[in-house]
Amino acid sequence: MLVADSAQDLIAKLGRYPVDRYPVQHATTQFHLGTMQLQTGETRKALTSLTTAREVFGKAGMTLEHAKTSVMLGAALRTAGQREKAKEAFSTAYEELATLDQPAEQAAASFNLGLVLQDTGDLKGAREAWDRARELFVKAGFPSQASAAAREAGASLLTEGDVEAAVRLLAQALELAEKATDSANTGAAGNALGLALLAAEKPAEAVLALQRALAAFPRTLRPAEHAMVKANLALAYEQTGDAPRARLAAGQALAIPSAAPPVRAQSQEVLDRLPGRVADDLMTVLDSEDDKDQWDGVIRSELLRALELPAAGRTEVVRWFLDGVLGRPSIAYDLAEHLLNVVLELPPRSYEMVMASFVQAAAGRPEAEAERLRAVFGSAMARFAIPQWQRLAASLNTAAEAAGLEGGWR
Repeated sequence: MLVADSAQDLIAKLGRYPVDRYPVQHATTQFHLGTMQLQTGETRKALTSLTTAREVFGKAGMTLEHAKTSVMLGAALRTAGQREKAKEAFSTAYEELATLDQPAEQAAASFNLGLVLQDTGDLKGAREAWDRARELFVKAGFPSQASAAAREAGASLLTEGDVEAAVRLLAQALELAEKATDSANTGAAGNALGLALLAAEKPAEAVLALQRALAAFPRTLRPAEHAMVKANLALAYEQTGDAPRARLAAGQALAIPSAAPPVRAQSQEVLDRLPGRVADDLMTVLDSEDDKDQWDGVIRSELLRALELPAAGRTEVVRWFLDGVLGRPSIAYDLAEHLLNVVLELPPRSYEMVMASFVQAAAGRPEAEAERLRAVFGSAMARFAIPQWQRLAASLNTAAEAAGLEGGWR
């Protein structure tokens, strides 16, 4: 039933396919038109088109087409707030598809039936519908859709307070989403599982689930979802007693412009509960990481937060890092290398902003400190390939000259 025609083309086709002469073509065109109208928010028109298509397919004895149209009509009815009629449409489709051995389509009908039952307050019935959908989607080889069904059922269990059952089902949802390599479902399932584990008073396990969700919601591609998971990570870190990580995560969630108001409120509450020296948090977290391969991710998250700040705030964050380098002579060169590695990954404008902040953060220090920073970062730059080394050196000199420092960075 796929079609790429516009609404006007479809309406024109209806004129060429009168229902009394070309019932199948007419019904097919009505189906596509109704689907398009629903997608564009023309719900009333969609109801008319899909109702017509369903009636004609029924009269023609085309059970599969009738069932598929019933699913789409059910979606339109739910959108229109006609829940009982939507429930009837999805139920009819489910029963018809069961006779045709169409597990994927039958699963879709059951999944949507669960949504309607949830709308009406029948949570037990909704979970039963989602359980059927999950099993059918697995049978049909659709792990991503099975994950969504498991997630809905798990979230419903969590709402009703059955935490252990919710954790089991949401863990399955996460596994299915990762199997499907579906980042959106992986992020949603991991976030839901993290919240369920927090409710189960298992914050360390919640951290692991939320980290999986965070990886599926990159800040650059899904900033609002990234902020949501960061805020929940802050709660999880707080419950594990890791205040520095909790403050970092909360601050990073707040720094994302598209973070939703509840996300901002939750993050601020964490910061209000955990007063402390934010200047030490980044270095404290780095000190606790035995695996230096994890340093880049920690530094990157905080640097991206700094890039959302005014120039003075951004320079302050870099200054804290440089203070940490000076205070850790045994790992100073490694810290410098990892910072520069993250900076080199930034887009040009962000790269230039950090370089300017770097020069400002290094300026005005006692000569011994300034010389030590030049030596450490000079040696760290030498660890990179020549083009990268040259870019870093040239950028630091340009930023120093722009800041009015005689002799450039050196």
